[in-house]
Amino acid sequence: MPSHVSHHSGTHQAGSAYSDNLISVKQLSATDAARRFSDVLDSVESERETFVVVRHGRAVATIGPALAGTGRALKDALRENRPDASWAAELRELRDGVGPGTDPWHD
Repeated sequence: MPSHVSHHSGTHQAGSAYSDNLISVKQLSATDAARRFSDVLDSVESERETFVVVRHGRAVATIGPALAGTGRALKDALRENRPDASWAAELRELRDGVGPGTDPWHD
């Protein structure tokens, strides 16, 4: 992100964090995201940066590059990689071994 965005006087500086797949992302307050939305989009587009928007100390949104895949590419990949006969049983076994999930958005 351009330095004039994250270091602008009177605003919170963007902090760093890691996504669930260990990609470095910048944290940005909701206020800063709103005030600097055009600059944030410029950074996403030109530098492929990803931002986590934080409101009242909680992550509420992610702003990042759009996925480049298409529905057609997904269909082709699924057709080329059909599940084997034991796939459904393995999936059921895995699901049985996992307890109820938690929703980090509503903890």
